[in-house]
Amino acid sequence: MGGLQRVLQNLLGERVSVRDLPTILEGIAEACGHTRNVTMITEHVRARLARQVSDANTGHQGFIPLITLSPEWEQAFAESLIGTGEEKQLSMPPSQLQDFITKVRQTFERFAMQGETPVLLTSPMVRPYVRSIIERFRPVTVVISQAEIHPKARIKTLGQI
Repeated sequence: MGGLQRVLQNLLGERVSVRDLPTILEGIAEACGHTRNVTMITEHVRARLARQVSDANTGHQGFIPLITLSPEWEQAFAESLIGTGEEKQLSMPPSQLQDFITKVRQTFERFAMQGETPVLLTSPMVRPYVRSIIERFRPVTVVISQAEIHPKARIKTLGQI
């Protein structure tokens, strides 16, 4: 029960609706066969809720406005993960982290001035770590992984960090 509560808290913390409880419970049951890590279970549930996540981030024009994380930043985050198995932590040098924060700020502020509210798209492996950094200085910024975009969702890439 504690694990279920933490998964629901994680989802609500990122403004993901928990109304589709049957899908959430199915996702938890599936993920528990592979891991006991609450973050990993939450990521699996988010992927199961792809239609809902996509619909929630679709703008009034009918598409999801995306800012993608460049392959260089994806690799930098992936290489900065230390630990074994499910107990990984982000260990990125502070100067590199500050550079990332500056680029995210500049990019999202530029689009905000144009009236856009884009979503940051990352790979599933680094999404929780990218989100944990961005929530400290831009808590309203939505960070999703490719696994959370429904196959029928329309997307429009606005830029790259």
